[in-house]
Amino acid sequence: MNEALLRSLTPSVLGILVRRGADFAAAEDAVQDALVEAVRVWPADQPRDPKGWLVTVAWRKFLDATRADAARRRREDLVDEEPAPGPAPALDDTLQLYFLCAHPSLTPSSAVALTLRAVGGLTTRQIAQAYLVPESTMAQRISRAKRTVSGVRFDQPGDVATVLRVLYLVFNEGYSGDVDLAAEAIRLTRRLAAAIDHPEVAGLLALMLLHHARRAARTAPDGSLVPLAEQDRGRWDTRSIAEGVEILQAALARDRLGEFQAQAAIAALHADAPTAEETDWVQIVEWYDELARLTDSPVVRLNLAVAVGEADGPRAGLAALAALDDSLPRHTAVAAYLHERDGDLATAARLYAEAAHKAPNLAERDHLTRQAARLNARRCR
Repeated sequence: MNEALLRSLTPSVLGILVRRGADFAAAEDAVQDALVEAVRVWPADQPRDPKGWLVTVAWRKFLDATRADAARRRREDLVDEEPAPGPAPALDDTLQLYFLCAHPSLTPSSAVALTLRAVGGLTTRQIAQAYLVPESTMAQRISRAKRTVSGVRFDQPGDVATVLRVLYLVFNEGYSGDVDLAAEAIRLTRRLAAAIDHPEVAGLLALMLLHHARRAARTAPDGSLVPLAEQDRGRWDTRSIAEGVEILQAALARDRLGEFQAQAAIAALHADAPTAEETDWVQIVEWYDELARLTDSPVVRLNLAVAVGEADGPRAGLAALAALDDSLPRHTAVAAYLHERDGDLATAARLYAEAAHKAPNLAERDHLTRQAARLNARRCR
């Protein structure tokens, strides 16, 4: 099979799709899929008109993807803004697709990335941010996943752990990112919990409900972020909190602890505190220690540094932070917060401004910029 021919035809095929009305990113995905199909089919039966074949297949792939995206958006439109409590029916077609994309021939990380892109509707950039890797690295990972599953039979669904990871990342993107997918993630997790008796499924559902309960208080009327300690707790959804705590307690009672149950326990401790000052930071540190043991995640250790700073004082938090890679996302923002707590306003203001330049979204950037301005104003008085 002539790979050089494929490479030479790719730009012109991409240009034809764009001229037909496909946006560039969707056209790239469609051409990539067509090239994978060519690698599979051409060695046995190369077409007489390779360029025409590629254009036809790529356009069909683009139309299929467009229809699938439209169908997904229609399903999302049926979901109320706030997820309804209580039991849910068994698996639906979207959840089945999640399991099928988590194919055994893929590594868990590749399966998650492919599912987020193909079913969840997230962009490569959003997935890369969730995984803390460059966008180019994630693009290559997704392309390899597509090549791996090209031509395989999708009759071996993936495991629950991979599907839970996908649902977790979709919820996080919907909760804090550019696309509102949080309610859809909760809906699908409810359906999974109704179909599968698994403590980590329950733990994830509890975690989602506890975080979603604070959603109304997370932003001010002007759209700016409101930190947890400053949120109006009267705006928290007590019904969702009660449901999340009940689900979590039942899962913990089974003594099969997993990372989602541990995260939900931390969220429950925040939800249980009548005021920010009454938060049980000592217990939160203990749960973060448990979570770090389960995951060995640098993000967990970053959050642990914050909790240590609250429980044992900012200097202890800064000592914990010093053990972490300073290139870790939000590392600078955490350092700024702990330095402010320690009374070093000049360093804190400088770090807040530096963190604002690294912020992954506009709302966070504006919040950090205001924090820097606030401290600079205090220093000038």
